[in-house]
Amino acid sequence: MSRLGRVISEFHAGARAFLRRRTAVFFTFFFPVIIVLIFGVLVQSQPTGGGLFAEPPGYYLPGYLAVVVLFTPLSRVGSEFARHRAGSRFEKLATTPLTRWEWLLAHTLVNVLVIGAASLLILVLVVALTGASVALGPHLLLLIPFVALGVTLFCGLGAVLGRLANSQDGVIAASNSVALPLLFLSETFVTPALLPEWFRPVTAFSPLTYFARGVRYLTFNRVSVARVGAPEPTTLALYDLGVLGVLALAFFLAGAYAVPNSD
Repeated sequence: MSRLGRVISEFHAGARAFLRRRTAVFFTFFFPVIIVLIFGVLVQSQPTGGGLFAEPPGYYLPGYLAVVVLFTPLSRVGSEFARHRAGSRFEKLATTPLTRWEWLLAHTLVNVLVIGAASLLILVLVVALTGASVALGPHLLLLIPFVALGVTLFCGLGAVLGRLANSQDGVIAASNSVALPLLFLSETFVTPALLPEWFRPVTAFSPLTYFARGVRYLTFNRVSVARVGAPEPTTLALYDLGVLGVLALAFFLAGAYAVPNSD
């Protein structure tokens, strides 16, 4: 079997495994929807009220997308590690031509397609239910590589966490311990102005910051950024996309190295 054939075969196996797990399907698609309904529809933003959710609704679109781009790859890839270990499947895979990076690539592609569909659903819901204004145009096509690279990055990190954790419970605990701080300290729901001045530079070390910032340039900041004379928003988004791409490659390679040759 060719390399492409091996990846496609593992991709099909991963996709079927995902669809068989109704809980995984539920949390991938409906958990972000619940977040949108609670914070976007019930709590709502109050641009003149100060504090959390003091920005217009469109500001928080990257945060809603970050929920699924961050949490789903970490938990799914990490849990896949735990299941493979429990069933001694890595030992069996070691006897096949499938390499470690091919295995991770196949499962990353599954996540990219699933999370891409969930992200599109979230985008439609945020615009329809919260009244968020999104700048329409060809530049929105850049959201595709942003989501794909973000998913790839956190699939790699999920693989590393799966290697370090000893059980599925350990994977879930490690994933939540990493994901929750990243979600709220990466220019998603909490604006930099609400953080202590000494802490603000720390957000630059979060890979999720480049995802959220780039998506915001494409969807929300196009008019406001241009008005203050800053570089064109698409140019700024491309910079964040480039940084995200480098980080995604680094984390993917680390994740591929973390895939064990045996159990």
